[in-house]
Amino acid sequence: MKTTKVLQTNITETSLDEVSKTLNSSAGIRVAICNANTLVRSVNNIKIKNIINNFTIKTPDGFPVAKALSFFSKQKFSRVDGYKLFLQTIQEGISLQKRHYFFGSDIATTQAMINKLNLRYPEINITGFLCPEIMTPDELFKKYKKEIESIDADIVWVSLGFPKQEIFIDHVFEEGRPNINYVGIGGVFEWVAGTKKKAPEWLANLGLEWLFRLVQDPKRLYKRYFIDNTLFIVYFLRQALFRR
Repeated sequence: MKTTKVLQTNITETSLDEVSKTLNSSAGIRVAICNANTLVRSVNNIKIKNIINNFTIKTPDGFPVAKALSFFSKQKFSRVDGYKLFLQTIQEGISLQKRHYFFGSDIATTQAMINKLNLRYPEINITGFLCPEIMTPDELFKKYKKEIESIDADIVWVSLGFPKQEIFIDHVFEEGRPNINYVGIGGVFEWVAGTKKKAPEWLANLGLEWLFRLVQDPKRLYKRYFIDNTLFIVYFLRQALFRR
């Protein structure tokens, strides 16, 4: 897939339908759901930048990234967010008998999510899940290497948060699991489970999803949104002026 550089990340010129179809028809790909925080961190951390850019698909998640991609590519692109990608990929994969595995989050959230998925998609094929302790990506991979190697699935959805999940997926691919797709999905497990509310679509389309999330979790997110969103604008303007 063609990419366009936004800040320091090569964002994939793609759509929700295309990514879902690719996950259900290909093997051995890794998908990063990229928002403003992802791109800003990639500017300031070369290791994160290189890991993200090595992913097969880097979706334009979030209003700012989709708008920036549209600006620099001179084409119109919509958001490819993790929540919609998760549900659409599962739904479209049912007829293809795709197998799903969940890695991350906590047991209560994951079980609640699985219950919701079984009600919504009775024919879904879930082959297992693993909710690890809180530790570094390196420690996670070393401790659960045998479990990872024995995963029997077509798609593994990883909910460890950015950049932990992307670093973890990078470790998995370094050790070689070319027949399985991995997607770093962030807080999607919580939204599907209902333990946290997702912003309404109309609000997200106005670029205000961050405000909805900030109200729910101000202590954890205020630095991320106020600092990273401001830096995203600064870096975007710098790139736009430099290109011109």
